[in-house]
Amino acid sequence: MTRFAAARRVAVSAAWQGIGLLVATNLCLAGVLSQADLKRVETLRPMFAGLMGDLVQTSKRSDISAVDADCVKLTIQNLAEISQELSSYEYLITIEKELTEVGENGPTRDVVKFAIDQSTNILASQRRKIAQLPDQCARSALALAKSQQALQVVDTTAGILSAIRSRL
Repeated sequence: MTRFAAARRVAVSAAWQGIGLLVATNLCLAGVLSQADLKRVETLRPMFAGLMGDLVQTSKRSDISAVDADCVKLTIQNLAEISQELSSYEYLITIEKELTEVGENGPTRDVVKFAIDQSTNILASQRRKIAQLPDQCARSALALAKSQQALQVVDTTAGILSAIRSRL
């Protein structure tokens, strides 16, 4: 397997894990979230998948320097780490679904709040990591632009989660 195929596999796997969390949220939180909230969460899936696809394609381009490719791969790794950490809250969301079926929204709301709070903390921590680029990446226009795209997705995700959390 080539280096690019391995990088693509990791990126696609990370994207699907992140998408899985978002889909699970979309399907399971109907008891405490409004339709508007669910639609906002749905917008995250294509945004995240699009970014990961773009980063993988960029890292495979033959017309970029090795430094640029390494910097883009670092951004992919950071996003993969976010995805893995966020996926640990899928179990809580599954529990939330069971609580919703019981019809009691108080405990459900608490579980959702906890999952959102933890997810927001993860996003904030990882945002700092993405923003602190190695010097060679900070000097590269391409690497800087790709990390800025990643930060925008992280910020958008955190903003949506915070807006939902404020209404719970």
